[in-house]
Amino acid sequence: MAKKTGSIVKQAGVLAAAGILVKIIGLLYRSPLTSLIGDEGNGYYSVAYNIYIIILMLSSYNIPAAVSKLIAEKLALGQYKNAHRVFICALWYVMILGTAAAAVLYFFADKLVGPNAAVVLRVFAPTILIFGPLGALRGYFQAHHTMTPTSVSQIFEQILNAGVSIGAAYFFTRTVPGMTEASREAAYAAGSVLQTGSAYMLGESAARGTDTQRAILGAAGSALGTGCGVLVAMLFMAWVYALNRRSIKKDMRRDKTGAALPYGQIFKLMLLMVTPILVSNLIYNFSTTLNQSIYFAVLRGMQGVSEAESSTMYGVYSGKATIIVNVPIAIAAAMSSVMIPAISSEYAKRNMKEIHRKLDLSIRVTMLVAIPSTVGLFVLARPITQLLFPQRASLAMASSLLRWLSITVVLFSVSTITNGVLQGIGKVVKPVIHASIALVIQGIVLALLLIGTNWNLYALVIASILYSGLIVFLNGKSLRKLLHYRQEIKHTFVMPSVAAAVMGAAAWGVYHGMYQLVKSNAVCLLSAICIAVCVYFIVLLKIGGVGERELRSIPKGTMLIRVAKKTGLL
Repeated sequence: MAKKTGSIVKQAGVLAAAGILVKIIGLLYRSPLTSLIGDEGNGYYSVAYNIYIIILMLSSYNIPAAVSKLIAEKLALGQYKNAHRVFICALWYVMILGTAAAAVLYFFADKLVGPNAAVVLRVFAPTILIFGPLGALRGYFQAHHTMTPTSVSQIFEQILNAGVSIGAAYFFTRTVPGMTEASREAAYAAGSVLQTGSAYMLGESAARGTDTQRAILGAAGSALGTGCGVLVAMLFMAWVYALNRRSIKKDMRRDKTGAALPYGQIFKLMLLMVTPILVSNLIYNFSTTLNQSIYFAVLRGMQGVSEAESSTMYGVYSGKATIIVNVPIAIAAAMSSVMIPAISSEYAKRNMKEIHRKLDLSIRVTMLVAIPSTVGLFVLARPITQLLFPQRASLAMASSLLRWLSITVVLFSVSTITNGVLQGIGKVVKPVIHASIALVIQGIVLALLLIGTNWNLYALVIASILYSGLIVFLNGKSLRKLLHYRQEIKHTFVMPSVAAAVMGAAAWGVYHGMYQLVKSNAVCLLSAICIAVCVYFIVLLKIGGVGERELRSIPKGTMLIRVAKKTGLL
């Protein structure tokens, strides 16, 4: 097994490319899925998924980060036997906790979510058992600086997820008997002919009940797709591990560092590492569940909005705007996954200069994508939403939410990377404290906004911006104190922002200009995006916002350098 396959940024680039591809596949399949299950079904799926993620975090979601950190430390010291023992210990850990977590999710679904979403949550339960070994395998290979297996497994996972989700949702929704479009119109007509409110309400109730049944079963089909995707990814990673068994045994035989640590001691080290990372990531991601709970509590408890209606509204936010925004954030998530073992290796050797260099380059490369993504989503929010989710009833709301939620792309990108660095240097309690402070503040603000205004979904956007911004501030403060790190501003933020502003103006002008001639949203949007990418790259090179060092660090960077030199841009 190769121990070094390139720079940290190149490895992150491999993982990020897979992450973006996964997100794009997710966007493409969410559109036909939404047509099947509607915004109401999206709402039930999101409610169940958010609880599933919390339970998953309590059992095995953080295993890749913890395993990669512990194994990377052992590998840096040449302790190959202990590195493999960490992996074996991790497998036992996830199997024990995964079984308990899956049981809780299945048997207490009604207590954790509303009755409609409980069906979806139960379908998620077996996935937790499968995700544990998958996470341990991914962490093992990430610690060896080999991101290809994880990247390929993510792609396989999402492809199967998409196929099974659409297929299962289609099949499940077709099992609901009764109310067709014709019978729905007949029921409404009966109310009008009889001129009685009760007859009309009977038709409305029957239609709503049938729609809700379809939404629940469709969301359950989507949850089944998630589980099938995880299963295929786990089988693939197990196959890759089997292929590398000979190399793994060879490394263990050449380990001359001494006796292997007892499993009990390794398990203790794992608990000491996993628990703070678990709590940190749990709180970091708990904002979604907390905001969801506050949102439903105010709308249903204080404003009298029904479960179906509030879930439909929430589905627009979580099933459309949030999904689109998460695409560029995948780059930061990939960078963070690579940063943890890389920083841990350098910190074990107390190489502070290299830690500074890697952190600086990682944030700079991430911002080269995050900043123009924010501008692009803001400027082209409606065309993008219309292409991916063309349902007219919620198009205006979804695109407006996307426009303002795009601000969080930069904030969550920086906070994700800085969280990974703090965990990598062993300061795992710091992200816990920072996320807790931000969580409390944004929770209070969200509750006040929902109670005192009629902003509803926009209150969720404000809370998300506030939460991510607070973590960026607090993490930055800790890094300055612990690592004496000073963030470079001009080349990291200012110049990409200038280039992105020019790009945004070009994208807006091209789209609306072309739309006057070609009444095709897809053609105009794709043309605007292609021209915007070229404009951004040209302006960034012209103003000196990126050089050979940054370009050479990213995948296909050498090719970009040749193109830039041939065209006189570099």
